[in-house]
Amino acid sequence: MKVAYFDQWSIYQNAYYLKNVDTSGAASNLDYLLYDFENIDPTNLTCFETTKATDPDPGGESDPNAGDGAGDSFADYQKSFDGSISVDGTSDAYGMPIVGNFHQLQELKKKHPNLKVLLSLGGWTYSKYFSDVAASDASRKKFVSSCIDMFIKGNIPSQGGYGGPGTAKGIFDGFDIDWEYPGSAGGHTGNHYSAADKQNYTALLQEFRTELNAQGSADGKTYALSAALPSGQDKISAGIETQNVGGILTFGDVMTYDMHGAWDTTGPTNHQAPIYSDPNDPMSNVPPGNAKYNLDEAIKAFTVGDASYGIPGGFPANKINIGIPFYYRGWTGVAAGSSHGLFQSASGPAAGAPLSGNVPGVHMYKELSGIVDNPADTFYDPVAQAAYFYNGTDFWTGESVQSVQAKADYVHCNGLAGAMMFSMYDGADVLFNKAVSAINGSAGSCPTGPPTSTSSPSTTPSTTPTTPTTTPTTTPTTTPTTPTTTPTTTPTGGSCGAAAWSSTTAYNGGAIVSYGGHTWTAKWWTQGDVPGANSQNVWQDDGACGPSSTPPPGTCTLPVWNSTMAYSGGAVVQYGTPAHKWTAKWWTQGDTPGSNSQNVWTDGGLCTS
Repeated sequence: MKVAYFDQWSIYQNAYYLKNVDTSGAASNLDYLLYDFENIDPTNLTCFETTKATDPDPGGESDPNAGDGAGDSFADYQKSFDGSISVDGTSDAYGMPIVGNFHQLQELKKKHPNLKVLLSLGGWTYSKYFSDVAASDASRKKFVSSCIDMFIKGNIPSQGGYGGPGTAKGIFDGFDIDWEYPGSAGGHTGNHYSAADKQNYTALLQEFRTELNAQGSADGKTYALSAALPSGQDKISAGIETQNVGGILTFGDVMTYDMHGAWDTTGPTNHQAPIYSDPNDPMSNVPPGNAKYNLDEAIKAFTVGDASYGIPGGFPANKINIGIPFYYRGWTGVAAGSSHGLFQSASGPAAGAPLSGNVPGVHMYKELSGIVDNPADTFYDPVAQAAYFYNGTDFWTGESVQSVQAKADYVHCNGLAGAMMFSMYDGADVLFNKAVSAINGSAGSCPTGPPTSTSSPSTTPSTTPTTPTTTPTTTPTTTPTTPTTTPTTTPTGGSCGAAAWSSTTAYNGGAIVSYGGHTWTAKWWTQGDVPGANSQNVWQDDGACGPSSTPPPGTCTLPVWNSTMAYSGGAVVQYGTPAHKWTAKWWTQGDTPGSNSQNVWTDGGLCTS
């Protein structure tokens, strides 16, 4: 799955239009385009349309009321486009019911009927009142019904000579909920939040799902519901019922970026979107657990859980998109150190630039021309699997084609849905095209765990940055508890057909071993965890090993499929009479082999081993 955001405001300084989404080929390569952002009316706690700027201070960060009453209905449906910047090449005419981005979306969808467009609510500046609208059944119903009335039924208010009942119907195929963040003080200054947000967030999503289903029945179509999800374990724990929301959403986009940035004004410099954490990372761990911010920790928290944060997991992997940022965060006054500026102190955020709103420490791809395009300034951390850029003074963290490929490999190897890109703009084509080709492709190889670093930060210049690294180091960064007894290589409970478990072997989810006279199946990646004797129960006990004789066709020693068991991609089971061998393509639970609509299980024929 390929998902990308189109910013409401990109038509101004960046001069990036929906026509560019068409002519660049992006529209043909996307499954979903998310139009961001619409706000919540602070007075009525409903969806609304208005034209009012946010607070003008840099980023609006210091003003708790920066987004109150803000919006841009002019960009949405009142700005006229001439033929040079319109999708179909014709100029908007007098008397049209709507113009602006909304009409351009109509033209884009007419040209690309398979493209789905979702309206995104909230975002960093517009999340202040989500806690209020989610607080009760009545407030949820009031808010959701107002959003559906305005953006699904199309009853946008008459403003500036445009709009009115039904004028925006058919533009949006559902909603994207971007609440940053339920139950957490980690959002924008002044955001409302409470301990009740966690359950209320689930209830709000369910209300959207219920009302979208009802409207879909009336319209004869299926409306989608997605959400931008936090990647920090602390924020996931505070506000997301991972075990519940996955069943409600069409898909979830985990915001696996902004893990570090120039809000740490004097550094140390660090990666914005690492897949793994480099052990040399000097930043303190995230309380109360022992994990740092990285993509792998975030995805594992959603799918299999994180006991140290009380996160139960349970979010289907095949509904998760990872986030790929198309912008960069940076510092200036950075000494080279031993790692080309990585993990070094800085004098402050790098200077802002016009296309990125002159926000200190933020640049778009083309604003770093000469740095991100210069192999001499491009570096890659093979441990974190993240790119960074350093010219002797300025340090920028963001994506290269090599790091995008690494993320796509992670998607394929872990049975995820795909990638979400934030966001589309002029100059991001290099990263977008790489993301599309990599997600459409397959992984060159799958690591059995994060790479390891042994001394100084492990970084290498990318002298050929367009060549992806598809074979990362396979040694994990941590050494789990090693058993105190020698593994049983000759089980006593019968002859086992599976290879004997070894404390030094790294196993992927679905791997089958024998130990202690039993057959065991790994639920997820593991090394050194003794079957039957580890706290997280990574190994499923499939029972005593069978007899050593060769079983007849249709019988085997593979574990029997269990409707209550969560299986990772690659898991192998037996099911049916006579029994067949089935292999899971991605994460699944409760999907009967051979009888589910998505064909998550591959039939390997009669089970004979």
